Amino acid sequence: MTDDARNPDNYCYRHPDRESYILCQRCGRTVCAQCQTQAAVGVHCPECVKEARANAPKRKPAIVTAFRRGSSRPVVSYSLIGINVFVYLLQLIFPLFMYQNFALAPSYFPDEPWRMLTAAFLHSPFRGPTSLLHIGFNMYALFIFGPLLEHLLGRVRFLALYLISAFGGSVAVLLLAPDSIVVGASGAIFGLLGAFFVIERGRGGNVTQLVILIGLNFAIAFFLPSISWQGHLGGLIAGAAIGLVYLQTRRPNQARWQIGLVVGVAILLSVIAAVATTQLL
Repeated sequence: MTDDARNPDNYCYRHPDRESYILCQRCGRTVCAQCQTQAAVGVHCPECVKEARANAPKRKPAIVTAFRRGSSRPVVSYSLIGINVFVYLLQLIFPLFMYQNFALAPSYFPDEPWRMLTAAFLHSPFRGPTSLLHIGFNMYALFIFGPLLEHLLGRVRFLALYLISAFGGSVAVLLLAPDSIVVGASGAIFGLLGAFFVIERGRGGNVTQLVILIGLNFAIAFFLPSISWQGHLGGLIAGAAIGLVYLQTRRPNQARWQIGLVVGVAILLSVIAAVATTQLL
C-alpha cells in the first residue's frame, strides 16, 4: 500500500514541507495558506496572480492627473468668482472710473494693454436686472465648470487656461469688432467650455450636451446685439487650443513641452493683437 500522506501533490509546490490539499483554480498546483490569493472562485497561486495582473487591460490615465498637487479644493475657481464679485461691487460705487479705465476698448490698445485682461473682470456697469443677469450667468457657469476643470488640471494650469481664454476673447474683439467696448467674463467662460469639450472628447466622454450648451449660447449672442459673440468665439478657440495642449502633453516627461506650448499660444495671441493694431492705426 502506498503512503498518500507523502504524495508530493499533497504539498505546496513552493514550500515542499507544508502539507496542503488546496489547489489553484487556474493551474491546479497545490498551494499552502501563505501562497493562496483569494479569487472570485477559489484561490490562485502567486504565479497565476502575477500573470493575471500582467495581462490585465491597462486603464487609460486620467487627464493630467499626474500633474496635480495639493488640495483638491477649487481654490482658484472660488477666488476668481470672489474677484469678479468684488470688482462688480466697485463698479456699483465707481461706475465711470472702472468702466473708463479697465473696460476693453480696442482703440486704447496697445497704449493700455491691461484692458485685454481687466475687461474680463468687469460686467455691465448699469444697475438693474440686466447687470445682475450678466454677472450672475457668468459666475454660475464658472461655479459649475471651474471646479471640474481645476480638479482635472490643477490650479496653475486652470488659471493659465482661464486667463489665456480671456485674452483670446479680447483679441477676437480687436480683430472682428474694433469699434466696440466690451466687458465681461464670457470669453474666459467660453474658453473653459472649449477646453472641457476637447478634454472630454479626447477621453472618450459624451459631449453632446456640452455642444448643445455652446450652440445655444452662441445663438443667444447673435440675437442679442448687446452680447459680444466675437469675444465668445475668441475665448472658445483659445480655450480649445489650451485644452488640446494639456490633453496631448499630460505625461510627466512632457511637462516642458506643455509649458512651452502654453506660452506659445499666449505669444501667438499677442502677435495677432499687435498685427491687428497696426491695421487700425
